[in-house]
Amino acid sequence: MKNLFSNIKGDAFGGITAGIVALPLALAFGVSSGLGPSAGLYGAIFISFFAALFGGTPTQISGPTAPMTAVSMIVIAGIIAANDGDIDKALPAILTVFLLAGLMQIGLGAIGLGKYIRYIPYPVVSGFMTAIGLIIIITQILPSLGYYPKEDTVFVEQFKPQAEEVILENILKEEAGEGILVLENFKETIRRSNEISQDNILKESQTLAAKEASGAFGALKVIPRAIKNINWLEVLLASGTIIIVFGFKRITKKIPSSLVALIVMSGIAVGFGLNYRPIEEIPTGIPMPRLEMFSNFSLGSVTPYIFTALTLALLGAIDSLLTSVVADNMTKTKHKPNKELVGQGIGNSIAAVFGGLPGAGATIRTVVNINAGGKTKLSGMIAGIMLLIILLGLGPIASKIPAAVLAGILITVGIGVMDYKGLKAIPSLPKDIKLGPIKLSSEVLIMMTVLLLSTFWDLIYAVGIGLVIASLMFMKKIGDITAERSDVKSLKEEAWDDEGSFPSNLKEEVFIKHLKGPLFFGSTSDFQALTLQIPPTATTVILRLGRMQYMDQSGLYAMEDMLLELQKYKINVLFVGLLKQPRYMMERIDIIPDLIPNEHIFKDFKTCLKWVKDNVKDKY
Repeated sequence: MKNLFSNIKGDAFGGITAGIVALPLALAFGVSSGLGPSAGLYGAIFISFFAALFGGTPTQISGPTAPMTAVSMIVIAGIIAANDGDIDKALPAILTVFLLAGLMQIGLGAIGLGKYIRYIPYPVVSGFMTAIGLIIIITQILPSLGYYPKEDTVFVEQFKPQAEEVILENILKEEAGEGILVLENFKETIRRSNEISQDNILKESQTLAAKEASGAFGALKVIPRAIKNINWLEVLLASGTIIIVFGFKRITKKIPSSLVALIVMSGIAVGFGLNYRPIEEIPTGIPMPRLEMFSNFSLGSVTPYIFTALTLALLGAIDSLLTSVVADNMTKTKHKPNKELVGQGIGNSIAAVFGGLPGAGATIRTVVNINAGGKTKLSGMIAGIMLLIILLGLGPIASKIPAAVLAGILITVGIGVMDYKGLKAIPSLPKDIKLGPIKLSSEVLIMMTVLLLSTFWDLIYAVGIGLVIASLMFMKKIGDITAERSDVKSLKEEAWDDEGSFPSNLKEEVFIKHLKGPLFFGSTSDFQALTLQIPPTATTVILRLGRMQYMDQSGLYAMEDMLLELQKYKINVLFVGLLKQPRYMMERIDIIPDLIPNEHIFKDFKTCLKWVKDNVKDKY
């Protein structure tokens, strides 16, 4: 806390900028979740402020994110469907899940789980993030076409027979709960059945229609109907938004393009008096706690939602700590993972009490904050305060934003969140496993499994299956290649026997690093700290790789990031004893020869030493 006000000007500018960037995304995430724009805005306000105040990453900006919203959307839809499609009836249960998720995150931080997040391999993360992008894009196609399944009377009509069955089943369940013997009191059943109105049937039919079209798979099924019932005004508003978001970035990145698109397209819709569909009205005034969630709170009422809440808690933890790593790389600092989980948990818990969406560390907003001058947790707190001021001053104006504009913004978010680095690498990764007559890359198999299962089935189960496959593949490879324990992290480098003749006058200019064992997803975190070990006097780094038998995709990209970092400081990197499999991996994505030319790769230390003597000058 003593350094909280050490960078007031930079933190203020960073926080205000991040808050402005967060505004259109918070509104869009709220609308897509099914709880309305206010839920997204409340989540952004409270999570940003309290996660910054109590978290372990000083520059992190938190709030609703694409992954958290994608999972929340499924949770919300399921609970609403279980409550006869009545959102007001379902809201206490929904907020209870969000509160439990926040409390679980606090617990995860308290037991020290944060340090284990690094063991999630790159292909799993890649497949998951690409799936999130696809889910958002596919589900936002319907509102961008101006199609809402609940309002399609022909589509809803198909569900009326099923709706009557559901209503009758609910009556029988209620009677069973009341202890009525149905056979002996058949007249009571008939009386209740006769009280079913057409409005009841219509409402249940609309709920079933919305459920049928929910999620990526459901949206794909009804897209043909949406095209037949297309609303061209909504299409133009969504298309204009997408064009501005991507086009304005080419002009300048100093002003958030999503905010520009929001203002321009909303201004056109309102200014020309167009007959568009606005978002739900945003309540005015200070957000108030939703205490109704505690009115029927009991262990029995919470039990069905524990696994769902744990899903959100784990996803939020992963999402936040990945963003923390990005912040560390930009600021050359080290976050505190367990403290960050506690901060995120406190933020999500408070947001749930006020009816806000759950969230996590947001990469884009964090990068914006750092680039604008934010250095301490004050910047995240200011971002939350900025959003609260916007809510209090501009709530009625924001309620006039077209729903199609937010759908367009979300489509650009979906496009941006996909992992193109991992997708581009698919053709070049080595085919190291055989399934019958087909040869595949194990990395690609993991990524595509997670991608498809996440998009069309269940996000968390998909990640779990991906982790199991990745672990089995890794154990097989390591069993085949080496039983030697990985060692890439020792700060004290002990000279090997052939290094005894190294010139003493060049020891300040040349740093020698020994890598022993595989460079894989479990050791990349330690490897990424390599640049911190290099003394400031060094102009050349020698990597002894003769004992690094294996490198996976996570290790490959960790190596690439490290080499790019050293390249910025004009430090030469020399490889000694590079083995076949790591070399093949590095050649596939052109680390060799783009970052390490072939003349900088030596078979043994003797030939490398000759190059050093001929090319490295004694400056000290």
